[in-house]
Order: sequence, then structure tokens, then C-alpha cells
Amino acid sequence: MRADALRNRESVLAAAGRLFDAATDPDQVSMDDIAAAAGVGKGTLFRRFGDRIGLIRALYEQRGLRLRDALAVSPTRPAAEQAVDLLRAMLRFKLDNRVLTLALESAGGGSPYRNEAYDHWHAVLTGLVAEARGPQTADYLAHALLAAVRSDLVEHLRDWPEDRWHEGLNALVGSVLGDGGLSTCTSRSPVM
Repeated sequence: MRADALRNRESVLAAAGRLFDAATDPDQVSMDDIAAAAGVGKGTLFRRFGDRIGLIRALYEQRGLRLRDALAVSPTRPAAEQAVDLLRAMLRFKLDNRVLTLALESAGGGSPYRNEAYDHWHAVLTGLVAEARGPQTADYLAHALLAAVRSDLVEHLRDWPEDRWHEGLNALVGSVLGDGGLSTCTSRSPVM
């Protein structure tokens, strides 16, 4: 990518990030708003990202890389503990990026099941479930665990205190992967 194209891309993603962070609803952020805030023409957005959901995906993926880097699977830690850490970190990420994740997960072609980040986390959880209880139902159970941190549910329950979320995630993971002391776990979720 040419240097000016890379600068434009970064400028657009930074502007989109600021607008989504300031918005209370995903529909408040238009391509016109993003182009104006980035100081580029609207055509640049469409050439670079294809459409609004393409831009939203790019911003989500950019921000999600920090989460991915912070949550590497460890062969020395119990699978249930790692699953709880992953779900807590995803919850924190979705609370911190509320409007952006709502925009991604509620857009028609942007289904939460149709993006690279979902595929990655599903694969990680499938491996953890398979480790804890065998591969037979691991694929389905990983989808069920991820449903616990879908952005529409996080939005619905966003006024809950974090310890209530943690208790629920501990109970869910404990019932799926085996308790392994999760009910009293003060897991080490990375700070996002």
C-alpha cells in the first residue's frame, strides 16, 4: 500500500473510532460523517473499505488485535480458567467498544458469526472445550459460550455490575467445562 493510502486508511480508522466512541447508537455514524472527520472524500472510503460494514469490520479487527495478542492459550493453565478469562476479556472489549460492536453484530452482512474475529475466538474456545470434555460437542458448545458475550446481550445487561457478569460467566463455563474452582476464581482478565 502506498504511503499516502496508508495514511488515509489510518486517518479514516481513527476518525471512525472517535465517532463510534462518541455515539450512543450505531446509526448516528454515517459514511459522510466519517469522511468529513477524516478529511477525505466519501469515494475514498468506498474504494478503501467497500461499504460501511467493511469499514466497521476493519476498525473492529484493528481494535481486536490487542485482545487477541493478550489472550494466548497456555497449555499449563486449566481450560475452564482460560475460557473464563477469554469471555471476561471479550465482555470488557464489548463494553469498551459498545457502539462499534453493536454496529458490527447487528448489520445484515456483519452478523457476529461472519467475521474473522468470531472465527478465531470460536476456534480457541472449541479447543478449550475439547480439552476439558472431548471433541464430540465442542464446536456447538463454543458457539453457546460466545453467545454469552454477544453485543446485543451485553447491551441489554450493560448496567449490571462487573462482578455479577463474572459470577454468571463463571457459572456458565463451570457448567460447560467443569467447575475447577471457578466459582471463587478471580481470574486475571487482561486490561483492555
